[in-house]
Amino acid sequence: MPKTNKVEHVFFDLDHTLWDFDKNSALTFEFIFKKHDVNASLTDFLSFYEPINLKYWKLYRDEKVTKEDLRYNRLKETFDALQFTVEDQIIHHLSEDYITFLSSFNHVYDGTYQILDYLKTKYKLHIITNGFKEAQTNKLKSSKLDHYFETVTSAESAGVKKPNPQIFNHALNSAKAETKNSIMIGDNYEADILGALNIGLDAICFNYHNVQEQPDIKFVNHLLDIKKYL
Repeated sequence: MPKTNKVEHVFFDLDHTLWDFDKNSALTFEFIFKKHDVNASLTDFLSFYEPINLKYWKLYRDEKVTKEDLRYNRLKETFDALQFTVEDQIIHHLSEDYITFLSSFNHVYDGTYQILDYLKTKYKLHIITNGFKEAQTNKLKSSKLDHYFETVTSAESAGVKKPNPQIFNHALNSAKAETKNSIMIGDNYEADILGALNIGLDAICFNYHNVQEQPDIKFVNHLLDIKKYL
């Protein structure tokens, strides 16, 4: 596999790319359910929550729901689907505590530190994330990832979300980088990969979601496979 030439800057997504969102999220729900005496089956809850959460993040990317709507409605809709009654006040407390405690858990994907150690000696590394600024900052610190990255661009700091071209341009400007000497690595085909490619920024898809691979798109199934390209 030919190496990608002229790359100086590598931009990473965070959740589902480096930071193991699903594992950390499950541990957070386990903790806050105990805290608030919510006796729902965690396994059943997560089976409903994960697709509902992805749906709300897409709505959030498309500017169709607010941050507050996302945080509350993904829980309310999950409990409704589970047919498990939870008072509104408790849902609001769960919503707040989920954000508060999520970054207390710091699992990352296999190969994360190794690939970042490898890339850090060759490139300037950056983050572009649709996650909330404060939460993402805490995740980077708790998982000891923060020192790898020179800039962190969040949707809140850019004023728009991936795949909007403005967030990529904002990140490039912050990093003093250009599309021709940069590459984006992320898990979300629409937000990370197509968003980057649409502005002429090369991209590698970390195929966490096992989507069907597309011709002319760089895919990796393990983070260390990035070495094939960089």
